[in-house]
Amino acid sequence: MSSADQQPAAPPSPLWRPDPARAEATRLARFQRWAVEHHGAPDGDYASLHRWSTEDLDRFWNAVAQWFDVRFSTPPTTALADATMPGAVWFPGARLNYAEHALRHGENPDHAELPAVLHLDETGAEPQILTWAELRRQVGSLAAALRRLGIRPGDRVSAYVPNIPQAAVALLATAAVGAVWTSCAPDFGARSVLDRFQQLEPVLLFAVDGYRYGGKEHNRSAVVAELRRELPSLRHVVHIPLLGTPAPESALAWDALTAGEEQPQFEQVPFDHPLWVLYSSGTTGLPKAIVQGHGGIVVEHLKQAGLQLDLGPEDRFFWYTSTGWMMWNFLLAGLLVGAGIVTYDGSPGYPATDAQWRVAERAGATVFGTSAAYIGACAKAEVHPGRDLDLSRLRAVGTTGSPLPPDGFHWIYDEISPNIWLASVSGGTDLCSCFVGGVPTLPVHLGEIQAPSLGADVQSWDPDGKPLTDQVGELVCTKPIPSMPLGFWNDPDGARYRESYFDTYPGVWRHGDWITITSRGTVVIHGRSDSTLNRQGVRMGSADIYEVVERLPQIRESLVIGLEQPDGGYWMPLFVVLADGAELDDALLAAIRTALREQLSPRHVPDEVIAVRALPHTLTGKRLEVPVKRILSGTPLAQAVNPGSLDNPAALDPFVDLAARRRT
Repeated sequence: MSSADQQPAAPPSPLWRPDPARAEATRLARFQRWAVEHHGAPDGDYASLHRWSTEDLDRFWNAVAQWFDVRFSTPPTTALADATMPGAVWFPGARLNYAEHALRHGENPDHAELPAVLHLDETGAEPQILTWAELRRQVGSLAAALRRLGIRPGDRVSAYVPNIPQAAVALLATAAVGAVWTSCAPDFGARSVLDRFQQLEPVLLFAVDGYRYGGKEHNRSAVVAELRRELPSLRHVVHIPLLGTPAPESALAWDALTAGEEQPQFEQVPFDHPLWVLYSSGTTGLPKAIVQGHGGIVVEHLKQAGLQLDLGPEDRFFWYTSTGWMMWNFLLAGLLVGAGIVTYDGSPGYPATDAQWRVAERAGATVFGTSAAYIGACAKAEVHPGRDLDLSRLRAVGTTGSPLPPDGFHWIYDEISPNIWLASVSGGTDLCSCFVGGVPTLPVHLGEIQAPSLGADVQSWDPDGKPLTDQVGELVCTKPIPSMPLGFWNDPDGARYRESYFDTYPGVWRHGDWITITSRGTVVIHGRSDSTLNRQGVRMGSADIYEVVERLPQIRESLVIGLEQPDGGYWMPLFVVLADGAELDDALLAAIRTALREQLSPRHVPDEVIAVRALPHTLTGKRLEVPVKRILSGTPLAQAVNPGSLDNPAALDPFVDLAARRRT
């Protein structure tokens, strides 16, 4: 047969395909039928709907706001007044409140006594339940207390709390008064927290006395005391006695502030009023304080939770996360669409590897999200959740944090259920949502994310800005999304914001992921194209690691790299240059690991510590993280770095040798 006569290869068989009746009943399908009638959307497949959603942003986002009945106390003049990036102008003139939308399902008498928040922990105790009515009452009481304490719109409220119901109540009360929320998980050390909170100068701190993890109690009273000393802007501290300790001097008691009967009052704020501040990893210095707005989060999370994940009032939504990861903020999106959410405070693998699946079983979760690394750990541990547990309510599994390898897809369909919908997603803290992810009406193919999300004009570009198909390129988004940052805190001219996303391709968002968009419209994410450490979904900057490690007198300098592995794991080696006379013995290894665990985060203790004679630097003295990462990933030296830009090219030799050994 001649090449002209050859037929194109048949598309691969999917691992899962939705039942046609199930697909037709999804919120996505119902939205499309409604949008065809009322907004001129195409009556075709998902690809045509997606194309319309990115070509006519104004009409699409207006349709989203109408479909989900967004409560504008003052209506907007249009959905998108200016599409320029950065600086897009969304829903000008509109006023609303995020917390009002998260709590409005409790207004319905038929819904009020259903669980809004169901909490479990490692102890195996009976679940703690907050009904919608109780959630509204606690938020109303706390919001009224915050107002009495003088908290006003625009004030910053910080929280040092784990993933517990009190965290959700505190965020919603903060949003109700128009203040700006920010949080860190209590496994972060004081220095990591201060690097974040000091930028915002919060006036109030919610703080636990400790947390439980891995079967142990971790008292954080000393860290909280240090935060109080080092945050002079604080006027109030609210004590949450998770471990049962008494409140420190002058701290307010959580129970007293949430005991009232006030109904929540919602400050009506502009669409772009700051809702919360999330943080980048801080790779090159202080973490970037990423500001996102009430309106942008409301419409994006309604779209993402309601249409892409098909969540609604009949669902119970569980995503294993911490309050230091954007997925915690996204977990609360379940409330926006009326779903009950499941919070969990504890280790992902205690007392056994299948711990998260047991939480999903006990909670009756219908949608459960976790990390790709956890799926890999379950496969290695040979656990059988579908056989050993009752997961009959579970209809969808989500994964994120790192790319899920093909073996992970097989494991889910072999060990959970052949009828499960696997919604692998990828996005970022930067927009607190997903660029690409699940589509309930599409099939699932091995090793591939189903499609770009509606409203997200995601493309793969080469270095010259040319779109690629079936080839690896940079993940870019060529048009704005409502939840993109309003900017960075303390970046008045927007210079750091533009530099972070728009310098490579002016006017186009470059995300920092390697991506392939296939000719079938599916997506493969290949990992980070920068040097951010991304372990178990929690991003951390190398600068944070260096600050802790290099406090040790035996360490002169260090360099840390994070590499996604083909099996879905994550390898994080730490390279150290020792001080004169020091040895990398067991005592020093223990000191390094203990320092990182206690001062920074147990998630970022390195897998290996390797001594080297010297580290490579640029001519201006900057450590070469990205070139070393490329070398260890298998990139030839000549393609990884220009030796002429280094102060000591020979310092790369150990990394080249290590890469060669890892290949053999």
